[in-house]
Amino acid sequence: MAASLLGSLGVLRAALTPRSLPLAAAQLGRCRYVGSSRRLLGVAPLKVLMPALSPTMEKGNLVKWLKKEGETVNVGDALCEIETDKAVVTLDSSDDGVLAKIMVEEGTKDVILGSLIALLVAEGEDWKQVEIPVETTSVPSPVQSASAAMEPAAPQAYSSSVVQPVPGRRETRLSPAARQILETHGLDPSSTAPTGPRGIFTKEDALNMLKLKGTMTPSRTAASAPLQPPVKGSEAATSPPGYARPSTPPISIPGQPLAPGTFTEIPASNIRQVIARRLTESKTTIPHSYASIDCNIDQVLKLRKQLAKDDIKISVNDFIIKAAAVTLKTLAKKAKAGKLRPEEYQGGSFSISNLGMFGISGFSAIINPPQACILAIGQSRHDLTICEDDKGNRTLCRKDMMTVTLSSDGRLVDDELASQFLESFKLNLENPKLLAVF
Repeated sequence: MAASLLGSLGVLRAALTPRSLPLAAAQLGRCRYVGSSRRLLGVAPLKVLMPALSPTMEKGNLVKWLKKEGETVNVGDALCEIETDKAVVTLDSSDDGVLAKIMVEEGTKDVILGSLIALLVAEGEDWKQVEIPVETTSVPSPVQSASAAMEPAAPQAYSSSVVQPVPGRRETRLSPAARQILETHGLDPSSTAPTGPRGIFTKEDALNMLKLKGTMTPSRTAASAPLQPPVKGSEAATSPPGYARPSTPPISIPGQPLAPGTFTEIPASNIRQVIARRLTESKTTIPHSYASIDCNIDQVLKLRKQLAKDDIKISVNDFIIKAAAVTLKTLAKKAKAGKLRPEEYQGGSFSISNLGMFGISGFSAIINPPQACILAIGQSRHDLTICEDDKGNRTLCRKDMMTVTLSSDGRLVDDELASQFLESFKLNLENPKLLAVF
C-alpha cells in the first residue's frame, strides 16, 4: 500500500510541471468557487401570485406597483394596486423580504388568477441573483394586451388599400347591379363621379352612363372585351377626386400617426364589464314591469328648510329613502302576521336610483339581479294646478312635483302590488311628518 501511495505521489509530481502549475491552480480555484458560492446557484425566491380579491374574480388588471425592485417589504405593506371585477384593491404583502423581480408590468390587462406577478427574497440575500422560473415568461405585456385588443387585423388591411389610393388613379367601389351593367356594356366607371353613399358607384350611375352613350343594347364587342384600367393621368384633369373613405373606419395602431377617419378603441374596465354583463342578463331574462306616479314634495321642501334653520342638513334623497323604507314595512307587517307569500321575500331586495340632480325628469331603471325592484327618481319640477283655499275658493297655485317610476320583476311583483307600493310611497313622501313616527 505504501508503494502504491508513493507511486501516486510520483505521478502527481511529474504532472505538476512548472508550465502546468498556473493552469492547475486556476482549475482548483474554480472548483472551490463553484462549491462555496451561492451566486452561481441563484437565490431561492418567494413567489407572489395573482390573488382572488373578490368571490367572482377570474382575472384582474395590474394597475400600479407601489414598491420598486430592491426595496424592503414587510408583512402588511402595500405591494400593488389590482383592478378586480368590482373595484381597485390594494394587494398587501404576506411575507417579509426584498422585492427582487417584478414579473408583470403595471398596466397589464387580464392577468389570470394564480399567475406569478413578482418574486421576493429573504432579508440578507442578494436580490439581484434571484432565480427566475422559466414558466413565467409567457405573461403578456401591456403592449401585447393593447395590440390584442386592437384586433382584428382585417379592417386595417382593408383600410390601407382604400385610404392610400394609387397616384393618378381613383379607386371606385361598385354596387353589384352597377358592376353587372358596366361589365355587360364595357363601360369605364372612372369617367363618372359616383353619387352613392361613401363613394359607391350605384345602379343609377351606370344607367346614366348608358344614356350618355346613346345606347341601351349590349354590344358584343364591348361585352367580350374586358374592362381596361384607365390611362394614368388621362382622367386626372377632368375627373373629381375619388372617395377614399372606407365603409368601416380603420382602427388606430399604437405608436403610429392617426389616419383620416380612424377611431381609438378604449377597452372597458372590469367594473364596466361586470355591469354590462349583469344588465344584459337582467334585460334578457327578467320580465320588467313599469309603473309611474307623480308626488307632491312641497311639504318635504318646507320641512327641509325648517330643519336647515336648526343646522340639520337633510337632503331630498334622504326623505325618498325613508319613505321607501317605511313603505316596505307593509311587507314587514305581513311577515310578522305570517301572511307573507314566498314570492314576496325570495330572490331579491330593493334599490333606489336617483338621477334628479342631473336634470333627468324621469326614466325607467334596469333591475340589478337578484333584486326584485328598483325605484327611479326624476327631477323636481314646478306645475301649475287649481287649488282650493280654506273658504273653498279655487285659485291657481304652483306645486313642486316629482315623477318616480318603479321597475319590478313581473315574476315576483304583480301590477296590483306595485300599484299599492307607489300609492303608499306617495302618501308617505307627501306627508314627511309621518316618517318620524315609524
